[in-house]
Amino acid sequence: MRYSQTLIPTLKETPAEAEVVSHRLMLRAGFIRKLSAGIYSYLPLGLAAIRKVENIVREEMNRAGAQEILMPMVQPADLWIETGRYEKYGPELLRFKDRHNRESCLGPTHEEVITDIARKELHSYRDLPINLYQIQTKFRDEIRPRFGLMRGREFVMKDAYSFDVSDEAATLSYQKMYEAYKRIFSRCGLQYRAVQADSGSIGGNFSHEFMVLAETGEDTIVVCKSCEYAANMEKAVVVVEKKEQTEPLAELEKIETPGKRKVTAVCDFLKIEPTQLVKTMVFKADGVPVAVLVRGDREVEDVKLKNLLGVAEVEMADDKEVFDATGVPTGYLGPVGIKIKVVADQEVANMQNFYVGGNEKNYHLKNVNLERDCVIDGMADLRQITTSDPCPECGGKLGLTEGIEVGHIFKLGTGYSESMNATFQDKDGKDKHLVMGCYGIGVTRIVAAAIEQNNDDNGIIFPLPIAPVSVVILNLGINDAVITDAAEKLYSEFLSAGVQVLIDDRDERPGFKFKDADLLGTPFRVTVGKGFAKTGLVEVKTRKDGKVEEMTPEKALSTLQEKIVAALR
Repeated sequence: MRYSQTLIPTLKETPAEAEVVSHRLMLRAGFIRKLSAGIYSYLPLGLAAIRKVENIVREEMNRAGAQEILMPMVQPADLWIETGRYEKYGPELLRFKDRHNRESCLGPTHEEVITDIARKELHSYRDLPINLYQIQTKFRDEIRPRFGLMRGREFVMKDAYSFDVSDEAATLSYQKMYEAYKRIFSRCGLQYRAVQADSGSIGGNFSHEFMVLAETGEDTIVVCKSCEYAANMEKAVVVVEKKEQTEPLAELEKIETPGKRKVTAVCDFLKIEPTQLVKTMVFKADGVPVAVLVRGDREVEDVKLKNLLGVAEVEMADDKEVFDATGVPTGYLGPVGIKIKVVADQEVANMQNFYVGGNEKNYHLKNVNLERDCVIDGMADLRQITTSDPCPECGGKLGLTEGIEVGHIFKLGTGYSESMNATFQDKDGKDKHLVMGCYGIGVTRIVAAAIEQNNDDNGIIFPLPIAPVSVVILNLGINDAVITDAAEKLYSEFLSAGVQVLIDDRDERPGFKFKDADLLGTPFRVTVGKGFAKTGLVEVKTRKDGKVEEMTPEKALSTLQEKIVAALR
């Protein structure tokens, strides 16, 4: 690959649209260009990195016994209506009508399509197990596309779907994918963690996210410092031991708290700790108001609440909505005598003689006790976990870190096969529903996540397995026959050895070439400079650690070959 003949439109300045490190560097390095909000064109080097990831994914999926197919991006609405997701999926599903007025959508995922294939082609237990995957462009109409390839509307994804005869067999398929994913992300040179996760709109009852650890990650994950436990905030389990009630139940007392609406203001006024107060928060659950009780220093985890209530969406009610539902202004609401449904975080059950809003402006109640004074419609783990909570598996200390989701695997069960009547005959000739799993990887997101994790002030530092090219050769004497001959000879030898190499044969200043080489993140740089005629030596620089060595061209070739082979094992 010759720089002079390749489209690599690097930029000196950061474009105004750039939001995070990967977005900034991919634009500056000429990897991508924006077409519209959340939609990008992949230029030669950007596409080369994506293809590297695709190849690793494909090799490991095939190794795990999966078979590659390709399904249409355009999907008929009828399939989505069968599963009930056509409306439930929300506005991210781009719906449209063709010239015959038939409704369709652009596929954000392919559970419906693959289940349709399965019900037509898989009829017997002898056809199972089977795992089918594709690497394909998806479209999700994100309300706020941002961060370049991190959260775009159009992206490249690998999605796989397994079909089994039983839950036990499906667990084996799930474990195969779990191990395959570990190999994929390790081969991509990423630092990652597999974390327990909520299944979201895909469905199912068990899932893991694979998170690349990066300071700029958009998700917070919980990790144990003593064992392998890891979970996202939505799924992290809070362990609360049941405490025996030791205090006598004090008499309920109404106290005036003029103008004190916030937890801190109430606690300061009453000279109590937030741990002695229970706050009552109103959420809209599929539009219906529900009061949620949590300790004063805690926060509600929306997904846990959604799962408890069995609804598609929850959101905080605003002040007007709270007043319309309860007749009480925000800040003074409490569970005693409230007129709407009430659910409580499990921690509240351990509290005695606590404080709550008095359901009257400027008043709170003292010495409230849950069983005596409140009607509770449900209780569960509803709050966000903190680092002061113990690990739910070993009791060890927890830490919080930032992560970028690059993969998600699900045990789907029979939800899709039941709604679409996808069955097989078992050994006894009985019809049973196929047991499914699904497994996604954000191919384009992996490239962005790798850059978020590997960069410095000078540009990208690509992990070698997914770098667009492995070596860049800088010819610093385009008009010098000796330098040019040496650079061209080395370029030909790298190509003959099967090394992916870029030669910078532009008539540009040395400093310009050095900056571009660092910006592109190529793992190894070989510089043929003015001193070559005297010494016969070239300069070899490793991008990751900045180490520079001088050696003969022959030594440079053999040394880098060995390093590349070792890194790709």
